[in-house]
Parts: sequence; structure tokens; C-alpha cells
Amino acid sequence: MEYILLIIGFALLVKGADFFVDGAASLARKLGISAAIVGLTIVAMGTSAPEAAVSITAGVQARFFDVAGASDMAVGNILGSNLFNLLFILGVCMMIKPIPTSMGSIKRDFPWAICTTILFIPMIADGELAVLEGVILLSLFVIYIGWMVYQSIKNRVVSDDETKTMPLPKSILLLIIGLAMIICGGQFVVNSATTIAENLGMDSTLIGLTICAIGTSLPELVTSVVAARKGESELAVGNVIGSNIFNLLFILGATVIISPISVNADMMIDTIILLVATAMMMLFSFTGKRCGRIEGVISLVGYLGYTAYIICRAYGMI
Repeated sequence: MEYILLIIGFALLVKGADFFVDGAASLARKLGISAAIVGLTIVAMGTSAPEAAVSITAGVQARFFDVAGASDMAVGNILGSNLFNLLFILGVCMMIKPIPTSMGSIKRDFPWAICTTILFIPMIADGELAVLEGVILLSLFVIYIGWMVYQSIKNRVVSDDETKTMPLPKSILLLIIGLAMIICGGQFVVNSATTIAENLGMDSTLIGLTICAIGTSLPELVTSVVAARKGESELAVGNVIGSNIFNLLFILGATVIISPISVNADMMIDTIILLVATAMMMLFSFTGKRCGRIEGVISLVGYLGYTAYIICRAYGMI
């Protein structure tokens, strides 16, 4: 039964992402907002819904039901998802089609992601995320969204491509239907994959960093890949960077406010790896103002290396 739900989940994810990208791209053109801004806000928050569900649920379980391993699952899911987004998803997108990167995107998006990750390091240095730190993270998220709204108003554009622009109600309807399919598909995949993993004896930290992280990032994966194939590269990159910022600031902030989280020492290493990966992607963006297949291969190899590392770490091989 779990394997059937897994297949259904993948089908919902793929078709839902198709609807979601078409609706988001059309909405951007209709409202005169750049695809990058839509990717960083609407699409990023929509595709991060599964991460929110998994991490906030883990926080509730840790707070009110004292479920063992729930805290590790919450933090591991966020860090693992962000690394998967950066290295694997962008790597796959680069392999499909080289991604041109504007200087505006580099100056605007990557510094936010890097500063957010740097801020997270001292927060977990004492081995715990307290309620005050959750408030700080949520406050920064409000500032980030306000700044993005300001940027969208300031840089309003007029689309001259009416062939890909649908009526506003249809664009919104596609967004809602696509998002619903993505969330349902993500939940099917995560729940069935987690059950299969638990039956195989995997511990909670490893499940959070791998199965849950990859499963909850499938919406970002299919959305960004579909966007890249349709030539919406700004939407693809904005989705990934926006999702990473949303994951750390909003999802983790909300989770910590619900329940202070204890963080094991290995999470510090994962956070530093995330910081290095983010800086590497920013560096790639400066090389020829586009990220091509060579950068894609480096990113994918980097993610495979990280996955091998955390598996060996979980089973005491290193």
C-alpha cells in the first residue's frame, strides 16, 4: 500500500507543478511583477508547504506529546531540504538548460540566503533553539516579505508577451489547483517513504536529513524543473532561494515558538555545509552570468558526497 501511495504522490506532484508554474508565470505577467519576485514569494511559500507541515507537526509532537526524535526531525528536515534545494534541484535545472543569472538577482537574493544561514550558526551553538530566537527568525521573515513587496512595486514591469498570459481568474485557479495537488502529493510521498524508512530501521535524524528532506522538497524539484524546461529560469532560481529563506525564517521560527528545540552537534556541521553550498552557488552566478552544465555536475556531485557523509555518520562509520 505504501508503494502505491508513493506512485500516486509522484503523479500529483508532477501534474500539480505543471499547473502551478503556468499559473504563477501568467500571474506575474498579468500583474507586471517579475518572475523572480513571484518565485521568491508566492511559488516559494507554496512549494514549501510540505516542509512547514512536517517541521511544525514535529514541533507540536515534541511540545505536547514528548515524541522521541521529533526535534531532530524538525531541524534535520529544514537543513536537509535547503541543501537538496541548492545542490540537487539547481544542479538538475542547470543540466536541463543553462540558467542565466542577472546581477540584480545575485545582489538581491543570495545575500539574504547567506546572511540567514550565518545568523543561524550562533543560534544553535549552545545546542538549543529558544523561543526568543524563533521570534527573531519570524521578525526577519516579515521584514523580508515587506522588502520583496516593495521591490515588486518599485520594479513593476509591463509584459509584451500576451501569448502566455491567461485571464487573471484562470491564473489564480491554476495556482490553487496546482498547489493543492503539490501539497497532497508531497504528503503522500513523505508519509509513505518515512514509513518504509522506519521499517528499515533508520534513525530520526537521518530520516529528517534524507527521506523527509527530499520528500518535502519534491514540490520545489518538480516546480523548478518544469519552470526551467519552459524557459522560466528566473522562476526556477527564485523558487529555490525563496524556499530556503522561507524554510529557515518562517518554518523554523514558527516551530521553535511552538516548542524550543534541542540541536545536536552534528547539525552545526550541516549548517556550515549549507553556508558553503550557498556561497558556492553565488560564486557560480558570477561566472559568465550563467550557470551551465559544468556547475550542474559539480552541484550534483557535491550533494551525493554530502548524502554519503550523513549516511556514514548516522551508522558510526566516521
